[in-house]
Amino acid sequence: MSNMNIPKNNTRKRVVLLIEELYEDLEAWYPKIRLSEEDIEVVTAAPKTKIYHGKKGIPMEPDRMISQIKEEDFDGIIIPGGFAPDLLRRYPDVLNLVRAFDKKKKLIAFICHAGWVPASAHILKGRKGTSLMAIKDDMINAGMIWEDASVVIDQNFVTSRNPLDLGNFCKGIIEVLHNSGVHV
Repeated sequence: MSNMNIPKNNTRKRVVLLIEELYEDLEAWYPKIRLSEEDIEVVTAAPKTKIYHGKKGIPMEPDRMISQIKEEDFDGIIIPGGFAPDLLRRYPDVLNLVRAFDKKKKLIAFICHAGWVPASAHILKGRKGTSLMAIKDDMINAGMIWEDASVVIDQNFVTSRNPLDLGNFCKGIIEVLHNSGVHV
């Protein structure tokens, strides 16, 4: 495998993956690795330039600060769960970014507790999705039509319940990215 040249696609997709302290390790690392296997560039972003630690202690250093991210430079946004979404939803830059992706109908993928971020961005009303059962009421109260499924795709939204759903979550992300973010 020493001289393996993988051809680059001129229409390479780019997504931003948000992190904060105590992100769910697998929900950040699995999509980051899986999407890179599909030649999708994954840029990690966080509020500050420092090393963040997942719930299980796995470190991740962001490529950029959230304040440096512009929706027009990316095809989608991924929000892992864990305790990080409760922190992320407190940043106006995060909520504005999520709203900008939704306004352009670009991919917004969230799993587990990450539904708190789009709920705080007020973009869930009338949309189908899923989440960890523990925040089901929060999602319904934010206007989501909640379903108990491993993955729910509604236009530009891809949602899943927990780390056990990561295979289907990533398949959904890839499907939406390759179909210009439109799937009903």
